[in-house]
Amino acid sequence: MLEQRIQRQFFDSADLKYQAAEALSRPIADAAQALLGSLTGGGKVLVCGNGGSAADAQHFAAEFVGRFERERPGLAAIALTTDSSILTAIANDYAYEQVYAKQVQALGQPGDVLIAISTSGNSANVLAAVRAAHERELTVIALTGRGGGALATALADTDVHICVPHERTARIQEVHLLTLHCLCDAVDHQLLGEQDPA
Repeated sequence: MLEQRIQRQFFDSADLKYQAAEALSRPIADAAQALLGSLTGGGKVLVCGNGGSAADAQHFAAEFVGRFERERPGLAAIALTTDSSILTAIANDYAYEQVYAKQVQALGQPGDVLIAISTSGNSANVLAAVRAAHERELTVIALTGRGGGALATALADTDVHICVPHERTARIQEVHLLTLHCLCDAVDHQLLGEQDPA
């Protein structure tokens, strides 16, 4: 029955979130501290990904620049997925693999953070962005699944890897979104202290 199939989706998603809670809470906390250190030091956050991960990048930047659940001054975040002129110019003049790396090279400064989102960990343009981030002395927060792919071995010791323990793209993306909300909440908590959301 269709209803049972739909219920299975909910149950599978909930089961993964329970499993991931313990495994991912430490790296998510480390990522929140990296974001807080950058922002309070005058830095900014760059975010990139493809497809659903591009949507997550934009979602996260919107929560930072606008607000998450509580009123506060906007936080500096840029989704590298949004400027069609930049994306198409770089893809046309160089290669699609460079669409995020060129932006990191142009916008990234030492002390900034790059959030690199790839469910497989193998997206060539995200890997190129990570290499560019290291060259510009940015800290990288990688959101992956499926063991982390090539991205897992591309990270530096000072980077943070949040790897969802699952193989299915939809489930990984659901935990990525929860992770991004956890990061927003953690940063707000550190900046604003204990308050009820507006």
